[in-house]
Amino acid sequence: MVAVKEFSWEEVSSPDFGNPARQAWREAVAEIAEKAKATLPQCNGRVDKAVAIVLAGDVELLDGGKAKVASQSNGTTAYFVVNGTCECRDFAKAPSGWCKQRIAAGLAKRVTARVRAQLDAPANGQAAPASQPTAVQASPATPATPLPEAPASVNVHLELAGRQVQLTLRDSDEGRVLARLEAVLARFPVAAKPVDTTPQCPTHGPMKPSTKGKGWYCPAKLPDGGWCNSR
Repeated sequence: MVAVKEFSWEEVSSPDFGNPARQAWREAVAEIAEKAKATLPQCNGRVDKAVAIVLAGDVELLDGGKAKVASQSNGTTAYFVVNGTCECRDFAKAPSGWCKQRIAAGLAKRVTARVRAQLDAPANGQAAPASQPTAVQASPATPATPLPEAPASVNVHLELAGRQVQLTLRDSDEGRVLARLEAVLARFPVAAKPVDTTPQCPTHGPMKPSTKGKGWYCPAKLPDGGWCNSR
């Protein structure tokens, strides 16, 4: 597959180590992959596989932000990544839908943009203007949904080991997010607060236990100098 339209795959995969296209491509793949691992630590294994897919030239970027990614286990199969979804079976199981094909498509898209910007830079070696947008600053994802955003997400506050923590659940499907939230809430139930059984004076509030026997009394002193006789 041809991953970049502006320059040939032969340039990118050239055995000539001094080839600027090859150098820029591989440096961009390595740097953006590290950003992906930092953003998706639960998918580091998938990111490594996605890097292998990109370096093998097995990602074809299509019009409309779509991508075709070759299967690594079956050379005759290709999966389509469209609008943050993928046809592969791992998509439904991967955290927030980040299967290796979807990550590979995002990597290829961002690497392509970065290398194109580098090769289009002025011939005098100056860097491209700071105002020129590049995809290096974004995390590997589809163009419409930059990481770590997801089509569906929810935040929940929990108490773990005596500390208040915030847990964020992300997914490409709202129903799955709610199902995961339900499982988290069941795992971390809210502790029931003790019920205050102290009798209340209808006028002055909490009463005190009697020191002379059973029962309670109101400790409030009245304006006339007497004491409330609520029991």
